[in-house]
Amino acid sequence: EVQLVESGGGLVQPGGSLRLSCAASGFPFGSHDLTWVRQAPGKGPEWVSFISSGGGRTTYTDSVKGRFTISRDDSKNTLNLQMNSLKPEDTAVYYCAKLPWSYSNYLQHDYRGQGTQVTVSS
Repeated sequence: EVQLVESGGGLVQPGGSLRLSCAASGFPFGSHDLTWVRQAPGKGPEWVSFISSGGGRTTYTDSVKGRFTISRDDSKNTLNLQMNSLKPEDTAVYYCAKLPWSYSNYLQHDYRGQGTQVTVSS
């Protein structure tokens, strides 16, 4: 059974930092591309960041470039998202997601976790 469990969310002031983690199990973690997706209240899901199997390629949505860093530790089956210089518009539920072997966009995950709330507010 595929499981993805996020942690690390919380309330932070604008300009602050958070580090999200996702513990994965039930599939060959190191062989799959992974993403972070977020969903703000009243909005649809938004792809945030992508990392390829092996970690050699990463991409970010424009609004988080230079502020967020995605990484993976295949020895621990863990996906991370370091978020710096947080802004109120980053407020959302953040999900880690597993991409299938074949996909045409980064929102075509086949599994995602239950999410962790990130709130940026003074």
